[in-house]
Amino acid sequence: MADSPKRGSGGSRYLYEPFDYAPAHTVEANERVQEERWKGLEYRLSQIEQAIERLERRVWLTIFGVSAAVLSETITGFLIQ
Repeated sequence: MADSPKRGSGGSRYLYEPFDYAPAHTVEANERVQEERWKGLEYRLSQIEQAIERLERRVWLTIFGVSAAVLSETITGFLIQ
């Protein structure tokens, strides 16, 4: 019994029983985790892209609005004189 793992007097028996270590299972688990992380990253990137598009639209509307206001003031100034 010198080669078998020592069993303590208390605690869970599962701490001392041997287990199967399968590198293939850990690789598969890591691939699934990476796949889920990638899906999450793609989702967040799509949300950021949508927010940027909305912001870009707002900026262009602001630029056109200010340009229209300046142009109308300029034309009004010329017409009054």
